[in-house]
Amino acid sequence: MTSSAERGEASAMLADFLGYTLAGTRPAASAMQGTCADGVRWSWQGDGVLLMEPATLAANAPSVLASAGVHGDETAPIELLSYLVRDIARGAADLSCRLLVILGNVEAMRDGCRYRDDDLNRLFSGRHLQLAASHEAPRAAALEQAAVQFFAAASEEPGARWHIDMHTAIRASAFERFALLPHTGRPFSRAMFEWLGQAQISAVLLHTTKGNTYSHFTAQTCGADACTLELGKVRPFGQNDLTRFAGADSALRQLIAGTNGREDGPLPRAFTVIDQITKQSDAFELLVAPDVANFTPFAKNTLLARDGDYRYVVRHDEERLVFPNATVKPGLRAGLMVIETTQDTLAALV
Repeated sequence: MTSSAERGEASAMLADFLGYTLAGTRPAASAMQGTCADGVRWSWQGDGVLLMEPATLAANAPSVLASAGVHGDETAPIELLSYLVRDIARGAADLSCRLLVILGNVEAMRDGCRYRDDDLNRLFSGRHLQLAASHEAPRAAALEQAAVQFFAAASEEPGARWHIDMHTAIRASAFERFALLPHTGRPFSRAMFEWLGQAQISAVLLHTTKGNTYSHFTAQTCGADACTLELGKVRPFGQNDLTRFAGADSALRQLIAGTNGREDGPLPRAFTVIDQITKQSDAFELLVAPDVANFTPFAKNTLLARDGDYRYVVRHDEERLVFPNATVKPGLRAGLMVIETTQDTLAALV
């Protein structure tokens, strides 16, 4: 039986899940689960990890993993998830599915930085095993385990497993809000594209090779319809204009309430990765302006990067550069090159 103090602590956690997590508070062993408004059951699963389930769960109800803060300085989506927990707990937001809320790189969030040693969103699908001394390695392993455990109890019906991983971008973009879909070898989902349209996502970047991001892991290992959302600019906690994130917030709330439906609006434009620029040494040069926007187009024969004998020259009539970053460690991606494939992509959705 929980004491009044433990009940008060649980109420405080649900009212401000972000503040509770940043403070490093851990509930007592007897107060790690409970119920809140409308009979919603909650269970604290670990630092920054909270499971919420409705009092009555339909047999075909989806399971939705909503994560943010995999990069600790991308604060707006973290705040959105904290407010979502609060609103579910007090009955101001409906929940008709299993929901796992994850705040990703908690130590980096506390330090106000992107990561401490290594980019957490490059350490999934077991890559953390290669960097055992990294601050981020144990967190990658823990988040993998949380996802596997969550989806192990999920329906195996098509479209029943979702992962929405929310980020904000370091730089400006030709499309303020865009999404990245991981490569699994399976056709891309029309339901996902329609949901992204509801979320006011303008463009979707389609990966063509397997990666080490969190959404790649859940798509490949857990069979989830997974996406990474880039929703705006990086800003410190408390300095975000959350109205700019209203589309994604509303679409997520509709998804977990079971009220999302097909929209008549346009689907996002699609861009497919055709190559990446890799930093091979400290001599690497990225031959674009330091503040170049994501999805900036470049014409055929443009030299974009060089590194010793390595050159990246645009081969298609137009290629767009995404995530340019000359400061990454040697061996890592310094930019993705994409071409528009909207017509073919939308025609192939299932």
